[in-house]
Amino acid sequence: MERRNITTYEEAVEYLLDIPRFTSKNTVEDTRAFLKRLGNPDLSMRIIHVAGTNGKGSVCAYLRCMLEEAGYTVCSFTSPHLVDVRERFLIRGEMVSREKFLEAFLDIYGRIPKEGYHPTFFEYLFFMAMLLFEDAKPDFVILETGLGGRLDATNSVSAKEISVITRISLDHVEYLGDTPEKIAAEKAGIIHEGAQVVYTDTSESVSEVFARTAAEKGVLAYPVSKNDYAFINFRNKNIDFSLHTRYYKDISVTLCTSARYQMENAALAVRALETLDQGRTVTEKHIRDGLRRCFWPGRMEEVLPQVYVDGAHNEDGVRAFLDSVAADEWRGGRLLLFSAVKDKAYEKMLGRIIASKLFGEIALVPMQTGRAASVQVLEELAERKMKEVYGEKESAPELICFETVPDALGKLLGRRSGSQRIYIAGSLYLAGEVKANLGVLGND
Repeated sequence: MERRNITTYEEAVEYLLDIPRFTSKNTVEDTRAFLKRLGNPDLSMRIIHVAGTNGKGSVCAYLRCMLEEAGYTVCSFTSPHLVDVRERFLIRGEMVSREKFLEAFLDIYGRIPKEGYHPTFFEYLFFMAMLLFEDAKPDFVILETGLGGRLDATNSVSAKEISVITRISLDHVEYLGDTPEKIAAEKAGIIHEGAQVVYTDTSESVSEVFARTAAEKGVLAYPVSKNDYAFINFRNKNIDFSLHTRYYKDISVTLCTSARYQMENAALAVRALETLDQGRTVTEKHIRDGLRRCFWPGRMEEVLPQVYVDGAHNEDGVRAFLDSVAADEWRGGRLLLFSAVKDKAYEKMLGRIIASKLFGEIALVPMQTGRAASVQVLEELAERKMKEVYGEKESAPELICFETVPDALGKLLGRRSGSQRIYIAGSLYLAGEVKANLGVLGND
């Protein structure tokens, strides 16, 4: 790619967003070689590595908050971002400044060979994180994989303190495999010698992949299942549940969210922290307080009164989203604003949504990204699914289509009544676009 004279934050972001047009996937060896060119900054870090299909970002957030409650300084690298690319880099819970972002960008930019290797978009951001975190000198660094695990750029680090694997489901099948077991094998690639692994136990065949890989690497593996936590009640939009732990026995904790699926993610994060710390420095109070104060955007996030945005973007994510909606004790009407990208299983996602019969109205909208499924395709699919589910005898939800997200938000918010709750789901792109537009509306 043509070398540019980049001097501003905006120019750096523009360059990064342009990278996918001219780069292809590199090998882990390529990534590792460039990391060495940077001076192997990872060697000075205590790294917690998180992979999985759904829940990675939430687990990273819970781990960060609990460690911070225990007095540790933490840096975390997560993806994707919803509104601002700097969301991916958190140092002591805060996004990096534009100045620091640009400084790290230019440091990488100056080291890229004029010919041959060029980092992909995700690799570039990972390298920036390594430089930013090396400078911050934290006690722990939390790394979330981008896609997969075995071949992921984050897997180029030399050593880890612990590996954590969240729930596995079918997603990115063109890259990772067409069965949960094949996908699990790719995620299990983050399991390294010298680092114990904690994983979500949802099926015998998937868990066997993790247990076998751990045994091959000579490390201990700890599963977390539904038997390790139990719902107590839902009050004031918070979830109270009990958690079985290794060092603190059974404890009661509160999550400030209405997303029931976060119980699983919180339980996994606690088990990972216990395995890492072994009861030496982290107390029950640190766990309680860390979980209670933790906020992860775009996961059943109430962005306006009675308007909830959820990042569900695959079939299993939609399943978890619908479970939370069904249990949120709302007695009024429900409307869903839905969109999806065309390389996701949106037919199954929309099928689950319609079959749930939770929504009196379903609104469809295209997103700005070139990956978005067209609203015409979504409308035809929704109409067909409604006929299958409702037939001729039962009245189906009203179907509404909009041309843009701002148009949808303006009209839906303008006409809703106090007895109606709006949910927004189907894509993280949609979640980001909604949050960005509501921010603009809030400034008017």
